[in-house]
Amino acid sequence: MKHIFAIALFAAMLVGCGSNRNAEQSPTGTVTTISVDEFAKTIGKKSVRLIDVRTPKEYAEGHIAKAENIDVKAADFASRIQDAKGKVAVYCRSGRRSLMAAEQLAAKGCTVYNLDGGIIAWQKAGKPVEK
Repeated sequence: MKHIFAIALFAAMLVGCGSNRNAEQSPTGTVTTISVDEFAKTIGKKSVRLIDVRTPKEYAEGHIAKAENIDVKAADFASRIQDAKGKVAVYCRSGRRSLMAAEQLAAKGCTVYNLDGGIIAWQKAGKPVEK
């Protein structure tokens, strides 16, 4: 009987932990990783600030229209996002760097949307980029 209870408890913990795997809560804001289609809808709203966190060279090779380029690995990243507030959508090449940036923005109180798969997924889905 103890084994059954332990297994049931473990299973309940797994379900609880996995139910919100795409949203991470920071002390003051949230980060949600969303699909290409959800991201396209989100950035279509005027209240959402769009940030490409790749290098300037990567940005010049092709970016989502109206994206502002702030390299997350640049020394001045923190100062350049200092005025960030409200809703922010971020992306990078594959989604790793943008998640790092998203966590910093969420710590400032922003509601952050991270593009799952980055610009690679965006282009694979046939979405437009500009140079």
